[in-house]
Amino acid sequence: MGEQKKMKTAVIGCGMISDIYIRNLSKLFSIIDLVAIANRNVDKAKEKAAFFGIEKAMSIDDVAGDSEIELAVVLTPAPAHYEIIKKMLESGKHVYTEKMFTTDLEKAKELVKLADEKKLYIGVAPDTILGAGTQTARLALERGMIGDVTGGVVSINRNQNLNSELFRFLQEDGGALSYDVGIYYIATLVTLLGPVKEVRAFTAPATVHSKELLYTDEKKESWQIPGSNVVAASLCFESGALVSLHINGNTINSEQNIIMLFGTNGIMKVGNPDTFSGNTEILLAENEWVTLPFTHGYNGVNKLSEPMPFDHYGSRGVGAAELAYSVRAGRNNRCSKEYGLHCMEILKGIDIAADTGKTYEMSSSFEMTTLTPGYYSTVFGGFGRGDAECSLM
Repeated sequence: MGEQKKMKTAVIGCGMISDIYIRNLSKLFSIIDLVAIANRNVDKAKEKAAFFGIEKAMSIDDVAGDSEIELAVVLTPAPAHYEIIKKMLESGKHVYTEKMFTTDLEKAKELVKLADEKKLYIGVAPDTILGAGTQTARLALERGMIGDVTGGVVSINRNQNLNSELFRFLQEDGGALSYDVGIYYIATLVTLLGPVKEVRAFTAPATVHSKELLYTDEKKESWQIPGSNVVAASLCFESGALVSLHINGNTINSEQNIIMLFGTNGIMKVGNPDTFSGNTEILLAENEWVTLPFTHGYNGVNKLSEPMPFDHYGSRGVGAAELAYSVRAGRNNRCSKEYGLHCMEILKGIDIAADTGKTYEMSSSFEMTTLTPGYYSTVFGGFGRGDAECSLM
């Protein structure tokens, strides 16, 4: 790993999720050389850079104009993604962006085309799909542990309206539960089962939410999260698998999640895709449920610092590191622009199918290979740091 040329990288955006990214990109991945933090408010960038010991604090335009920076990691709210990603691509930089890719499908397609024309890479979150949980499940499917997947049931609920009082970015486009959290479930499904062919759906909007929490400084008295906050959809995969998808943000805050896949030889439960460490369980005929040991690293365990916010995202940034290795090797990255576009089109296709009452036929597709198994984040019973980065090469 020491002989691999590091990729000079800048983080753009200093919101809540930035700390875990900055820590990991500066300490967890040897391929990344995090040299700058940028923000629209440069004073915030200076604070973050000083706290984490990063060399430079910049404006977004400064990043675009710095010829040494090869990769921009965009952590701004989703409505700003298109403008920033386009600026970085036009300045000749690879980009890794937090979800969503953009808030507009046509703009996402435009960015894919621009990246292709300039022979640049785009990586799109969520990168939890590269974690120990999802990669273990995918390897089990590839090895035929439950046979051919014929169908599945997926459900996620959360009080997204109350959450939007705590996390104000949820009041903007991309804040509905289907886009904020549902994207993790879509991403995991396509990682496990491949591309979706057709979509049918019903949806409902968020309810109007009145200010409820006395200790927040929310200034508005009421608001409505834009987009579909309840989804009942059917996904037909190119493989032939049929999956029922339920997303509900108009309910209580106690999250319940289910991913269950039914195969010709068995049944699989997949762990919470909003983390890196969800367990995979297998049920075969005449047997009890069995939890599979992890076959991969990036299990989300923090081995770098004292506990910090969003520690359950302890491997966040692995998608950016994998992109860097892919650039150096001249291969497609796994959390690719095609993957990001396909996930986004599924969510947009759900809305279109619901609005029209017709089947939505997907126009995008993607390919993804499994990470190399047998490399782990920890060794010696979890006390030491392992060699998981070798799986990204």
